[in-house]
Amino acid sequence: MAASVNVPVNSRGKLASSLTAQQLAEITELFEYRREGYSLDAPFYTDQTIFSIDMQAIFGQHWIFAASVAELPEPGDYVTLDYGPYSLIVLRNDDGGVNVMHNVCRHRGARVLTKSTGTTGNLVCGYHSWTYSPNGDLIHASAPGETKFDKSCFGLKRAHSRVDAGLIFVCIADEPPADFDDTAKIFEPYLAPHDLSKSKIAYQQNIIEEGNWKLVMENNRECYHCDGHPELACSLFPTWGLTEGLIPPHLEEVWDRNKAAQAALEDRCRRYGLPFEVVEELDTRVAGIRISRESLDGDGESFSPDGHRLSKKLLGDLRDFRLGRCSMHLQPNSWFHFLGDHVVTFAVFPVNEHQTLVRTTWLVADDAVEGKDYDLEKLTHTWKQTNLQDKAFVELCQKGASSPVYEPGPYMKSEYQVEAFINWYIQRVQEHLA
Repeated sequence: MAASVNVPVNSRGKLASSLTAQQLAEITELFEYRREGYSLDAPFYTDQTIFSIDMQAIFGQHWIFAASVAELPEPGDYVTLDYGPYSLIVLRNDDGGVNVMHNVCRHRGARVLTKSTGTTGNLVCGYHSWTYSPNGDLIHASAPGETKFDKSCFGLKRAHSRVDAGLIFVCIADEPPADFDDTAKIFEPYLAPHDLSKSKIAYQQNIIEEGNWKLVMENNRECYHCDGHPELACSLFPTWGLTEGLIPPHLEEVWDRNKAAQAALEDRCRRYGLPFEVVEELDTRVAGIRISRESLDGDGESFSPDGHRLSKKLLGDLRDFRLGRCSMHLQPNSWFHFLGDHVVTFAVFPVNEHQTLVRTTWLVADDAVEGKDYDLEKLTHTWKQTNLQDKAFVELCQKGASSPVYEPGPYMKSEYQVEAFINWYIQRVQEHLA
């Protein structure tokens, strides 16, 4: 791979002409000759050019998880999303839907909204007070002496949005991938009983990890490292991702307990009509997914030291706390845990080739009262600690990938979901480069 090249991007988000034919050929070859079953070559994690391509081919073309409806409970509520070169406004409209607009004023390009969350009526740019409606239409611009200024030509640029099972997804491509409809049909029956429309934010944590976004996703897709998560191991069986024949001797008793707990959970799910089967299409569809309902250790209710519930309020129309966790992975930037008493959402937003924002949000029933129905520190403790541990692991890998002696190493059998993520990523970028 040639030395890192900072690639300029034109107004349509394509590689600019300054990327030479030789550079493009080198990049294409890097993708074509990726060794199956091995981690990626160093430039995938360290090179500015590859990062620019990732922003165009992945985050510029596919549906990404943005937020949950609990984060935008009322009309006018908004969140801003910043990733790579992009900034988006995600705003709840008066009809209960969601509008998504690029956070770039059409006058001189200033950021229109500068806070990460808030409530607004019209959107007013703080530079020259250009004012936009919640739909992004330009409704006021002081233009002294301008006789041919047509405001209708200068609305905020729009992006696509959709809300499925209380989760908000955005796509900035001209034509978003169509197969997300089928993916949503897979996960909606699993998530609907938790009814996120009747939930609220208990806490949100933002962490900047000093690592490439793919390393963050790879780390999430395996439990080979879960010995490094003592708090999580209290409730999450450390045999996750293993199958018969892969169980080490010191985990055989845990494996037997896991199988018994899973059988009991599946009986309970049948009783309540809840889907639990594993659906795994991480690299066999454009909108890759893995979803299942899996048992937890101890009381089997929540992420606590003894597996006991962390909130006294059940979500949605659920009738039992002991429902393990409904776990979902979506390509390219999110994973989720839906429990009887709360939900945890995780969203990954690349900053640059070596930094990534990881946003974790804890949701509880909208009538749950802090201090009475749940203790905030206990609710968030397991994943706060786990996130910090994962941050350290990712940063170790980033440092390693930056070393001149780094070379790709083999994935273990238990890391097959990491391979699936990388295979999905390689396919999508190759499609874009073609």
